[in-house]
Amino acid sequence: MNGSFENFSTKSEFAYAALRNKILAHDYGPGETLNQAILARDMGISTTPLREALRRLESEGLVELGAHRDARVSRLSAEEARDLLEMRRALDPLAASRAAERRASRDIARMRAAFEELRPLPDRPDVSDLVAHRRFHRSIYVASHNELLIATLDGLWDKADRYRMVGLRERRDQARRDETAAEHRAMLDAVIAGDSAGAAEVMRRHIRSSLGATALSRLTTRPDHP
Repeated sequence: MNGSFENFSTKSEFAYAALRNKILAHDYGPGETLNQAILARDMGISTTPLREALRRLESEGLVELGAHRDARVSRLSAEEARDLLEMRRALDPLAASRAAERRASRDIARMRAAFEELRPLPDRPDVSDLVAHRRFHRSIYVASHNELLIATLDGLWDKADRYRMVGLRERRDQARRDETAAEHRAMLDAVIAGDSAGAAEVMRRHIRSSLGATALSRLTTRPDHP
């Protein structure tokens, strides 16, 4: 895991990014124990910046820190998947609606740029695929110009990424991929056109068939195979 620090302002930032990516990709699976001494050695850093990174991941609900020197990747649960989906069903359409009402020219430019980077998620996406997906949705959140709403949705997205990876284990056919792409296009068009009700409705439809919804179904029907 030893890598370059040059793209990070601190070693703690480097450790946070490296660990978070591996947790989201399920390289470190739910419930897996993380030995801090081994992690620090593999990253080429001391345990102090590693501990700072782990505390940050703990605040996002991705790891649990024990009283000693080990950490554990948080387990997935159908209850948390349900809670995340309920919150997104309420807040994502609100953000899309407000974005349609309040978007400025710079917001439109940002949304269009993010949309151009979108690609249908493959069955085995890497972190960059998820980042592009998030960037598009966040460009809509930002266009709402509601800082509390943006911060809340950012936090939900942080917690939901691991569940998206579970959702991706259900194979999707080309028709489903095309439908998701069409929803993204319709979402963008509605926000740019100032169609508040239309943007909210497209977002509701998008959340109902989202990877989070698929993950909830999988965890509910097959709880032993997250």
